[in-house]
Amino acid sequence: MNKFDDMQAFNAVVETGSFTAAADRLDADKSAISRRVSALEERLGVQLLRRTTRTLNITETGQSFYEHSVRLLADLDEAESAVAQKHGELRGRLKISLPLSFGLRHMCKPISEFSKRHTGVRFDLDVNDRLADLIQDDIDVAVRIGRLTDSSLIARRLFQSRVIVTASPDYLARFGIPSSPEALSEHRCLVYSNLPDADRWLWYDEHGTEHRCKVNVVMSANNGDMLSQASADGLGLVIQPTFIAHSFVRSGALVPVLTDVRWPDVTAHAVYPQARHLSYRVRAFIDFLADYFDGTPYWDRDCEGKHR
Repeated sequence: MNKFDDMQAFNAVVETGSFTAAADRLDADKSAISRRVSALEERLGVQLLRRTTRTLNITETGQSFYEHSVRLLADLDEAESAVAQKHGELRGRLKISLPLSFGLRHMCKPISEFSKRHTGVRFDLDVNDRLADLIQDDIDVAVRIGRLTDSSLIARRLFQSRVIVTASPDYLARFGIPSSPEALSEHRCLVYSNLPDADRWLWYDEHGTEHRCKVNVVMSANNGDMLSQASADGLGLVIQPTFIAHSFVRSGALVPVLTDVRWPDVTAHAVYPQARHLSYRVRAFIDFLADYFDGTPYWDRDCEGKHR
């Protein structure tokens, strides 16, 4: 058996926590993964994993071997990438985690452009608002929007997006235009349920002091496009980043209100695990995204001057 394949199988088991999950990651049979790990232990003459019917734990020797094998596999990947880079090519799989609305709306074009430049790269996309575990899910890089809470990740800033409050012209004709953030308690509001304190919208006064206004929630959802469409259908007011709201505002389906209020911007980062070696293709893709989104985002420009 190939030593590197055995090592890769063992690493996948350690990182995913089970033979079944490792088999899914490597697109192999569970029995094949088990045979590879057993062959590796037999060849080394040591026990790397403690297996019971219910648990799977790495031994102290296994942990040491894992740390060395991660570096060895990364060096192999780097060597192959370096050779390809010298010939003007990037090769290999690039697994990316993307937020659902942003991924669908704004990532198809940059991924297509990058793919045309580097035809040897194969993209594997996880498009989901679920916060993926980059190690467990074997993800090379993720685009995260909002506050970063995982200190084990290395982040590179991609862009900053404005946040606006909008409603449909029909809703504003029926219920009026809110005059202040405090007035939102008397309006019908739609909230993004993945946020903590989703029913308390944060804003800043002219001195930069934080305030939170309690809103009257008539619908919550874990997807921004769903909220914007419901708002466009007249259900209520919604607070959204402009990268979601811009197309609705541009078409006139939604109108920004309370535009003199400073709502908190959201920042997008490309993140990757600091424990994982950054390959040429991952580094090149992150550099490409940083250049692609540099400057004022087009979605912010779409929302300028369109308000009541």
